[in-house]
Order: sequence, then structure tokens, then C-alpha cells
Amino acid sequence: MQHYKLKELNCHGCASLIEAEISNIPGVTGALFDFDTKILRVETASNNLEDQVKAIVNRIEPGVTVESLDEEPFLQIKSSTSTWRVLYERFQEEGKSLVAGALLFAIGLIFRKQLSSTPYAIGEYGVFLLAYFLSGQEVLWNTLKNLKARKGMDEFFLMSIATIAAILIGELPEAVAVMLFYRTGELFQEISASRSRSSIKSLLAARPQHAQVLRDGEEIELKPEDVRIDDLIIVRPGEKIPLDGMIESGFSQIDQSPLTGEPVPIQAEPGKNVYGGSINLRGVLTIRVTSLFEETAIAKILEMVEFAVARKSPTERFITTFAKYYTPAVVIGAAAVAIIPPLVGNGTFASWLYRALVLLVISCPCALVISIPLGYFGGIGAGSRQGILIKGGNVLDALTSVKTVAFDKTGTLTQGVFSVTQIVPQEGIEAKELLTLAASLEQGSNHPIARSITDAVKENNLITPESLEEFAGKGLHGVIEGEIINVGNSKLLDEEGFKNITTPEQGTIVHVTRGNHYLGYIVVSDVIRSDAYQTLQALKKAGVEKTVMLTGDSESGAKWVANKVGVDTYAANLLPQDKVTELNKLKSELPIKNTTIFVGDGLNDAPALAASDIGIAMGGLGSEAAIETADVVILDDAPSKVADALLLARRTRHIVWQNIVLALATKGFFIALGIAGIAGMWEAVFADVGVALLAVLNSTRTMNFTSANTR
Repeated sequence: MQHYKLKELNCHGCASLIEAEISNIPGVTGALFDFDTKILRVETASNNLEDQVKAIVNRIEPGVTVESLDEEPFLQIKSSTSTWRVLYERFQEEGKSLVAGALLFAIGLIFRKQLSSTPYAIGEYGVFLLAYFLSGQEVLWNTLKNLKARKGMDEFFLMSIATIAAILIGELPEAVAVMLFYRTGELFQEISASRSRSSIKSLLAARPQHAQVLRDGEEIELKPEDVRIDDLIIVRPGEKIPLDGMIESGFSQIDQSPLTGEPVPIQAEPGKNVYGGSINLRGVLTIRVTSLFEETAIAKILEMVEFAVARKSPTERFITTFAKYYTPAVVIGAAAVAIIPPLVGNGTFASWLYRALVLLVISCPCALVISIPLGYFGGIGAGSRQGILIKGGNVLDALTSVKTVAFDKTGTLTQGVFSVTQIVPQEGIEAKELLTLAASLEQGSNHPIARSITDAVKENNLITPESLEEFAGKGLHGVIEGEIINVGNSKLLDEEGFKNITTPEQGTIVHVTRGNHYLGYIVVSDVIRSDAYQTLQALKKAGVEKTVMLTGDSESGAKWVANKVGVDTYAANLLPQDKVTELNKLKSELPIKNTTIFVGDGLNDAPALAASDIGIAMGGLGSEAAIETADVVILDDAPSKVADALLLARRTRHIVWQNIVLALATKGFFIALGIAGIAGMWEAVFADVGVALLAVLNSTRTMNFTSANTR
């Protein structure tokens, strides 16, 4: 990743051209300019591109200073800007001239009869031309700069030639109206864009501003980027945890919702890992820092989300290419409308010239060029608020064609934590006694199964065995209160003479015997996540045709979980490379246009995440492998957000195509009316500025997405 400061760049159209050209440099996978910070981010594995970036920027927008940045850009990101702040800043920059132009325009309309009666209509021309230059100076200036740089075929060029020609044929109010309403529409579009940007930048509120560090017995305040690994930091109730670390002392509850979107606090105690950006709710914590600030989860998340919009979707790339050829075609078409009909004797040149000017104004591609990227921006921002980090518009588009979803089991559909899920005693013994006998033998073992059984019993109820012997891979043999107790699997039972014991095919079965009597069994299972079943049902409703579970677990364990959560099929006993093989088989069964998802825990599933069309990492908070490898990162452990990601992608795509249809259909309708002489310049203003504004407002609807679980 390379970062550059473009200090004087204020032109949105120029920024889009710069992004597009830099993205075409070999080795560059994306480019994004942030107007709030004036930072250009270039995603590339190549060496320094400063000379190439400067050449492109100077050619497109001469006079812009390009400065290479060494520090990470998230250290410079500002918090989100309020709508009122945007209005104030815009008014300070150019609002005065716009207001003055509007007042003169109103005076000109009200007193037009009197002004036109002055010699040579000098009063009318004076008022309207002054209003025209006050309201249209930015458009005219950009047109001149673009022509000088030989890149004049854009919306500024269309606006300029249409309005200047309108003035020459005496349509003064229409010329001013085009500039005035265009500039007003641009202002409202920027406000809407600011709201959309704030949906992503709300994440920036989680960025810690300072850290209280213990050094040489004293507590000092430092910036998070100045804190070193192994420093001890103090975090008091209500404060943000500034960096990733491990709790040394103190007990509390931690609110991770700024990162994960999950409102339920987690327990904090010594030995537990915590993440920068989380909020300490109760007690004072002493935390030993384990990562530098630029390596923390919050830093990686911020940069990933900020750069996500640089990865353009196919729809965005198509519209950029479309606009490149569309504008010259419109100019040629308008010229044909102005020249051909009068030459063949059909009407006057002045009449057809006016229609051609109407055509130029109607045809400006603003609605498409502005609203479509804004729709994807809003979708990415809405996902980030739900704890779903989507790495770009290209991923959002790919999510709309998913037909197969494959899940890892442990840590994804299940919690990855063993616990006692069932106790089945025989007649003559209670479940509590059965569990106590098993735990009394298991209490000295560090095996996960043994720990889960002892954790299920209060420690003071355990009995110390008089003797104890362990048989590897089978279980334990001991004596309690003079009686022989066996705790183990079916192999141990066979050796002890217990035959034909029927047990269910679920989890790990731990049998218990006393003397010659079979007492029952305990089921120890990896706990299935509470929303796993609902996730599979939601995916089916979302149009997913096939769900698969790929796991390294045994056949019996995999079968039990598969039946419980409702996947269509499963494969067990898989190594990481085997999961990749299975995914390739699934992909080969689908048409090229359809895609597959693999959902893993982001730790040992990196090969499968990379091999799938779309990799989704579960519980990616703090997992570098997840953020680097996956296309989508779900920051908490809720598999239901896989379905939410699909719904969000489809909602975003639906809104984007609404904008495309709205813009093209409206413009096509008014172009026909304009050529026919029915629509004039006023209708042209609505067809351009009005439709662009409606499309931008429609794009902001992507920000209002909520999880299916909260509807």
C-alpha cells in the first residue's frame, strides 16, 4: 500500500479520472482518493510509484501538489463530518457567489420586462450575465482547464457549450438556470455523499486517541502509536482500550460493539486478550501491550474499510467506460440534431440549435457517475456498522451470484468449545452421581474432554480416587470408595467385558461403569452456535441452492452437526488441502457466472478462504490471517451474518440498478421530447440535476440496511 497527499485537488471528476488511470498501472489493484483527508491510497505490490502518480496527476489536474506519505493514513483520518458542517464549509468556499447569483437571477426574472426595454437590452444582459458567471464560474473554469489538458469531453464541457450557445441565441434565463440548479444540485449531492461517507467513518470513532502508560513507576499519557510492545497500560471504566493486549490484572466487562457490532459485553479477567477500540465498562484494568498500534485489529480494520471502495465492482467499471464514450457520442448527436434537419429544409437553424442545446444539458452523465459509486460506498458502510467488513464493490457484486456456501465446522458452525451436552444414566443411579464419578477420575487430566467433564461439576463435590490408571486413547481405570470405576470410550468397555452398549451418533461418548454394572454415558460435544440452524434456513431463502460442511472432524461428529444445523451435505476427516480440493469440485459443478463461498474461522482455513470465489472469515477480530486472506470479515462469531452479507449485497445491487434504469429512462424520455421540440431548457435542467439528485438520494438507502435478526 502506498499513500500520497494531493493538497489542492477539489474536483470530483478529476479525482475519478486520476483513480481510473492509476488503477490501470501494471501491478496496481486499486486506487482511492479521500476528499476529507486529501489522501490518495494506491494498493500495489510494486515499488514506489511516485513518479508515475505525479505524471498522471499533473496531466489531469495541473497545479496539484503530490506528496508521498511514509506514515499510515489511518493516523491522519478525520472523524465523520456532520451535514451542517458540510453546508457551512461549502458556503464558506463558494456559497456567497451562489447566493448572489440566485438573487440576481430572481431579480432578472421579476424585472425582465423593464430590463429588456433598456437600449440594446443592456440591463437584461447585464443582470443575467453577472448571475451566470457568479453561479457558473466553477463549471467554466473546469471546462477551460480540461480543454487545456485535452480532456474536455465531460459534464463541464456539456454544460458550458450548451449555456454559452443559449446566451448567443438570447435564452438568458435558461442559461443561468442550468448553471444555478446544477451547482445547487451538486451541493445537495455532496451532502448526501457526506452522509454516506459517515456510515463508514462512524468506525473511526473507535480509534483511541491516547494511552495511559506505566513507565518507571509513573503513569504518563502517550499517543497510541508511541506505545511499545510489553508496555503496561491502565484503562479505567468508561475509557477506550488503546491497543491490543493481554489483561495483567483487574476484572471488568468489555464492550466490543464499536468493532463487532455485537452489543453484548464480554467478561474480562487476567489472561484474556482484549482489542484496541473496545470500551472498558467497569473495573480498572492493567493491560500488557502485545501489538504496535499499526498492527492492532482496529488499525487493520480501519484501513481495510477505508480502502474497500477502491476495489471497483464490474458495474462501476462499466459505467466509467460507458461515460468515457457516452459524452463524445452525445456531442456528435447534438451536432447532428442542430445541423441535419435545417439542411434538409425541416425548420430553422435557430430552432434546431435550441433543441440540440437541450439535448446536451439532458445528456450529462452526472446521475450515473456520482450515484453508482455512492451506492456501493453506502453498502460497504452499512456492512461495517453490522460488523461485516466487505473488501470492495467487486465483492458486493460477487455476493449477488452466490449459489453454493461451504462452512468449516469447528469455530464456525460450532463454538469450538467442548462441554457436556447430555447425561444418560441407567436405572438406579442419578445423573448427578454419574457425572461426579466420571469427573472424579478425570480431574487430574488436561485433555479437553476431561476438562469439560470436570468443569460441569462443582469442585468441592469431587472425590479423590484411591488409585488411578490411564489407558491412552481409551480412558481411565480407578478405585473410588473401594469400588472399581471405568471412564472411557467403547474400546475400554469392550476390554472390560461390556458388550452391545447402544449409544447415539453424536459428539464424544464417555461411558461409566462401577464394578460389573454399566452406569450410563455422558455426551461431550462441541456446542453448536445458537443461530447456526437459522443461518442455513436464511441462506436457502436468499437463493442459495447448496450448503456444504467441510471439516477435519470424525464421520460421526460431522454427521451429528450436519443433521442438527441442516446442511445439504458434508465431508469429514479433511486436511486443509482436502478442503481446497472439495471446493474446486463444488466450483466445477456451477456455471461460470455463479460463485461459491467458504466460511471459516480465519486461523487454519486460509488455503480454503483463498481458494473459494469469496472467502468469509468468522470471528476475524485480532486474526491477521482473516483480514489478509478473506474477502469478507465477520468480526463477531455470528454465522447469521453470512446471510446478512448476501442480503446486503443484493439490496445494494438492486438500488444501483434502480439508479441506472432511472437515469437512462428519464434521460431517454426527455431527449425524445427535446428533439421533438416539446421539452425546453427548464425540463432539461430537471432531467439532469433533478435525476442526479434523486439517484444520489436513492443511493443513500443502502446505508439503512439492518440485520435480518433485528427486523
